[in-house]
Amino acid sequence: MRFTTTVLQARTTATGLPVPPEVIEALGAGKRPAVVVTLDGGYTYRSTVGVMGAQSLVPLSAAHREAARVQAGDTVEVTLEVDTTPRTVAVPDDLAAALDAAGVRAAFETLSNSRQRAVVDPVLAAKAPETRARRVAKAVESLRA
Repeated sequence: MRFTTTVLQARTTATGLPVPPEVIEALGAGKRPAVVVTLDGGYTYRSTVGVMGAQSLVPLSAAHREAARVQAGDTVEVTLEVDTTPRTVAVPDDLAAALDAAGVRAAFETLSNSRQRAVVDPVLAAKAPETRARRVAKAVESLRA
């Protein structure tokens, strides 16, 4: 589905791409489908349509705006396709070993993709080995609760 829209900025720095109701209907995947987004025929990323009030929006992060060279207020051509590719999170070896040793790997696997990323991303972002170890321990503890 291809359409033209204006990059909308919320009261914060958050931006999104308004999606017309007829596009959501034509996708045929519900009101909040996982999608592959292509901006101006060049930059592509994966996302999920969200709903704020009565408006459907695709989030457009600062990183995606920069990569696509767009900003709030720009008019862009958007192509949306339903994303049927399974979403997986790569678990670093040290975190995987800790999850297995603590017996919480099954609990981790039941989490949604975004919740898994919320567990994994802080571990990956740690620069010092001590910080990483603390974050691995914190991740394990959060899954025990």
